[in-house]
Amino acid sequence: MSSRARLSDEQLDELLGLIKGADTVELKLTVPDADQRSTIAALGMDPLQAQIRQVFFFDTPDLKLYEAGIVPRARRVQGKGDDSVVKLRPVVPEELPPKERKSINLGVEVDAMPGGYVCSASMKGIPPDDVRTITLGGGPIRKLFTKEQRAFFEAHGPDGISLDDLSILGPINVFKLRFKPKDHDQRLVAELWMYPDNSRILELSTKCLPRAALQVAAETRLYLKKMGVDVTGEQQTKTKTALRYFARHLAASAD
Repeated sequence: MSSRARLSDEQLDELLGLIKGADTVELKLTVPDADQRSTIAALGMDPLQAQIRQVFFFDTPDLKLYEAGIVPRARRVQGKGDDSVVKLRPVVPEELPPKERKSINLGVEVDAMPGGYVCSASMKGIPPDDVRTITLGGGPIRKLFTKEQRAFFEAHGPDGISLDDLSILGPINVFKLRFKPKDHDQRLVAELWMYPDNSRILELSTKCLPRAALQVAAETRLYLKKMGVDVTGEQQTKTKTALRYFARHLAASAD
């Protein structure tokens, strides 16, 4: 969907229904490459305060999992250790199995960006084994996911594909900065994704509870516009860009 498109009445009704069933809402905006430096300066971001992360995705070379709406991912996080997630999207919160919905490790979130939205369910966990060791060839991929995450994957993933069948897509190096802009009540997060071809995606985001989503969205949009940040540019998705990049790389290597 074009980032400049307006939501129809039906889409707005659907979005409000998804928000009611979600745990959190994350409002996102990607900044055009030409505007990234000016945006960093306008919002007073200090790059030296950013946290370094490495993100690994797992899929088949032809991205069968992504096409089926399921994304396994593992991360190395500076100063915090490793984590992993199996993300399912799109979902309707009320249609998730009760046992999964009640899990303390499952988060249901609506991601909203200019002109679009998606609701996802993320089963989170701490990898049983070290992410760096496994991704360097030290063991099966399933060792990066807990028993609960593996069950979630098996319940929602395509038939005939196991975690150990997947290719490693990554890593992507990410700089993540949490900051409080001047004259704005809502904390923001900036993520700069650095792709191996030297392209970059800068995403600004903020999270809130569902009941506050509309107010936070309006206030944040007005603030960013006041600070000269383009809120109408074409939006990019970090995950899709990463998966497609590494899938092309795998195909080229095979050829």
